[in-house]
Amino acid sequence: MKIEETKEFFWTKHAMAKMVFYGLTPNRVKKIFRAPSRTEEGIAPGTVAVMQRVGKEKRQTEIWVMWQKGKSGQKKIIAAWRYPGISPKKEIPIPPEILAELKK
Repeated sequence: MKIEETKEFFWTKHAMAKMVFYGLTPNRVKKIFRAPSRTEEGIAPGTVAVMQRVGKEKRQTEIWVMWQKGKSGQKKIIAAWRYPGISPKKEIPIPPEILAELKK
């Protein structure tokens, strides 16, 4: 799959590989930015994760996109994945030792 960089989006190789694995198109990922069902702080420092629910009542899944504000105002897409079912609404607790190590 060939994904073009635009003024608005920059795609990492990891994100492109995950999109192929989960059967996601660039337009589907962009749609999540326009109308997210939920927005949370990403696991990595300085990132944001947005989610949109898809599927019917019996087979609901969520599509998540983790991004970061990149150079020149672009949205840097770091990862995209499908979550089976409905994910819990909560912050992921990161131990203070790990946060201190990440900041170094």
